[in-house]
Amino acid sequence: MLFRNRFLFLLALAALLAFLSLSLQFLHLIPVNPIKEDGLNPKSRKRIMPDLLTEPPAIDPVYEAHVYCNIPTIAERSMEGYAPHYFKLVSVQVLIRHGDRYPLYAIPKTKRPDIDCTLLPNRKPSHPQLEAFIKHMSKGSAAQMDGTLSSLPRYPSHSLCEMGELTQTGVVQHLRNGQLLREIYINKHKLLLNDWTAKQLYLETTGKSRTLQSALALLYTFLPDFDWKKINMRHQWSTIFCSGSCDCPMRNHYLEEEQRRQYSLRVKNGDLEKIYVDMAKIVGIPTRQLRASNPIDSLLCYFCHNVSFPCTKTGCIGMEHFKVIKRHQLEDERERQEKKLYFLYALLATHPLLNQTVNRLQRIAEGKKEEIFVLHSAHDVTLSPVLSALGITEARFPRFAARLVFELWQDGKRPKEHFIRILYNGADVTFQTSFCKDYYKRSSKPMCPLEKFVSFVKRDMFLVFNSTSYYDACRRRPL
Repeated sequence: MLFRNRFLFLLALAALLAFLSLSLQFLHLIPVNPIKEDGLNPKSRKRIMPDLLTEPPAIDPVYEAHVYCNIPTIAERSMEGYAPHYFKLVSVQVLIRHGDRYPLYAIPKTKRPDIDCTLLPNRKPSHPQLEAFIKHMSKGSAAQMDGTLSSLPRYPSHSLCEMGELTQTGVVQHLRNGQLLREIYINKHKLLLNDWTAKQLYLETTGKSRTLQSALALLYTFLPDFDWKKINMRHQWSTIFCSGSCDCPMRNHYLEEEQRRQYSLRVKNGDLEKIYVDMAKIVGIPTRQLRASNPIDSLLCYFCHNVSFPCTKTGCIGMEHFKVIKRHQLEDERERQEKKLYFLYALLATHPLLNQTVNRLQRIAEGKKEEIFVLHSAHDVTLSPVLSALGITEARFPRFAARLVFELWQDGKRPKEHFIRILYNGADVTFQTSFCKDYYKRSSKPMCPLEKFVSFVKRDMFLVFNSTSYYDACRRRPL
């Protein structure tokens, strides 16, 4: 009898718990996991969007500065060269930012960072091929260099770095980039064979020694055999690589509007102004003069090279000064994405370069075997607008030795079909682009059809301007 009563009690308790559970689910007081129409449980999917109730992560200026420095330490993971086994790699186009450099600006009345720009293989950071690179660069008389490039040094060599000069860290960064890309594109995919020819390459750099030297460092460890007679380096006078299509009044208009936005954000930042006033007192100059010296450029050099910030008799510039200025820089980048003025500038600034890229990819897809490897050696002001124009809004501002790679693949099962992958610092960002986000949702292939990229560059880039061509978009005033 006792057993029966206990059994009935437990049965009643179970029924009560079941009723309460159903009631709570009905009232949405506990989460449920329904099966979606496509048969997938939400838990099995990778979360793409953060929970709406989750606060955005706080900006960490010190961490972001370390990322920007890109100090060569551990081996880098990379997604370059990944595709289904039946796809063939037929072309690679690379856009790089130069490696670590000495500041372009000096903080007035302070000692410049004491950094040695000579290359010493036994000084860190180093690379197994650094010594051979130095010897090989001294034999570059056979190379073909456009215009003023022939007068530039092939590698840095000043015991006290000159303004804007590439450092040993910068050389090592690109020796590592070249080595990584060689293992993938040369050793694995055989993009270039040992008997490669000069016609298979297209090499271009701006007229700064740091971009030329960065390109040479990457090529030295990338090519199957670095032969000076096959190196034909073209000079690009424009930092946005607009070549013969640089006349674009509206591009300049949007850039001016963007600069006004930057100024407006800066004057609203009371903490930033206090820091500038304090730093100006330390170095003994007017605040306006300190601000004009762009102190973050110089401070990043101290930070990246682990050198103490400068001091005067009045005091020292410290980490708190650095954090406030760097935090403002990061907040500026965030607002820039929201306001869209920079995006409009970027579309017009980068169309000439992207148009060249598309035309070259189309020729190769049609069977041409020339210029299958392209290298543009450039600056942050080159890469940043390209990322924005492509719609890759989550990308960080280009670090030292950043790389943006366009891969062209041929479908082995349907040889007339070609696809692209886009990678930024080794991460696959193909489906972050504005022209391939939707394709990702309905395709099983891990890449984007070439024609989507072509349509974007030839037509869709101009839609926001209510135009059908680059020429018209460059001259049509917004309503």
